[in-house]
Order: sequence, then C-alpha cells, then structure tokens
Amino acid sequence: MMNTIVISLGGSLVVPDEIDYNFIKNFRKILVKLSKKTKFVIVVGGGKTARNYINAFAREGVSEKVKSLIGIAITRLNARFMETFFGKYSTQHLPTTLNEIKNMLRRDNLIFAGALRYVPNNTSDGTAAQLAAYLKTDFINLTNVNGLYTKNPKEHKDAKFIPRISFNEFYKRAMKIKYKAGQHFVLDQNAARIIKRHRIRTMILNGNNLKNFENCLEGKKFVGTVIG
Repeated sequence: MMNTIVISLGGSLVVPDEIDYNFIKNFRKILVKLSKKTKFVIVVGGGKTARNYINAFAREGVSEKVKSLIGIAITRLNARFMETFFGKYSTQHLPTTLNEIKNMLRRDNLIFAGALRYVPNNTSDGTAAQLAAYLKTDFINLTNVNGLYTKNPKEHKDAKFIPRISFNEFYKRAMKIKYKAGQHFVLDQNAARIIKRHRIRTMILNGNNLKNFENCLEGKKFVGTVIG
C-alpha cells in the first residue's frame, strides 16, 4: 500500500501578486515524479487574494462568518486552478468531503482540494490537518517562511528559528494568538488543536525552496520546523 501525505499549500505561494508560473511548474515536476511512490492530497490556501477580499469586508464591518465563506471560495478557486494546471496528472475533480477524498485515493495519486466546509475559526490549514487525522498521514505545511519562529521573522529581526517543538508547546503558541480570517500565523489554531489531539507528525517548510521540500519528501535532511 502506498504512503499518503497531506500538504497544506499556502495560497501566497501560488499567487504572491501574480500567478507564480515557475513555482507551480517546478512544484508539479516534483510531485509528479514522487507520486509514483507516494499519494498526495494538496489543500490549497487563499493567500493574498483571500486577504484582499477579507480586508475590504473588514472595513465594512462584515461578519467573520461571511469573511470566512469568501476565503473558502478563494481556496476552491486556487485548488481548481492547480488541478487544471496539473492536467492529466491530477483528478480534474474538486472534492467536497473527507470521505470523497478517501475514496478518490483508491485510484488517484494526486488530489487537490480547497477548504471543504465552513468551520468557525478555521483556515485551509485546519482542513489539511483534519484530513491528515482522518487519513492517518503525516502533514506538511508549505508557507513563505522557513518554519516556526519566536516572533514573526518578517517584522522582527531578532526572531529565532525553532527547528523542533512538541505538540503541547506548539498548541500553546498558537492559542496565544487571537484568530481572524486571513491570519498570517504558520498554522491556524484549529490545526494546532487537531495536530495535538491526534499526534500528527507535522513539518513546516518554506515552499519557495522546493529542493528543500523535495529533500523532506525523500527523507533527506531539510530545513524546517518539526512538530511532534
């Protein structure tokens, strides 16, 4: 039986400002090659596109639920784009439930999804963590920093990198941050809760370094934060 890995792909890697064609092309090359031995479920985030919509609604006082629903729609748009870009290598079908994804894995090696349904205080990271728990797999979060830091490294030069952290300690760090739709923390609070409860081995990597990502998938030395 083939191994399965759930990947949370940050939307800002796909569309930082414009669609990052070179990133997606190289990401496809790696996954297509490795999908001969490993099955992948890739949950795509909303990234900057979702935040642009959410920020505009925030100025109008729109509810958190409505902002989250807009974010969900953007994750599904990004996921649809990715599965179409992958063409014959992907399923060409966007799943909407955990069970549907489990059934698709019986025949497909590359599956893309957005957020599956509305859950309060949840992002696509939470969806991916829930999938990893449901499928009993490892979990990789691809973001735009090298992993977990003591502070936001893009705002604080004295931020220190954390290469390894326990489930409990990561959960405590995540819970110190108040949730908001479109937030920037490396994994959302719901994902932290699921990871802790189900003890899911989790790796947080910088998706801009795809060679490092490939090393992680192949069991080689890599730079990133390991939770667990």
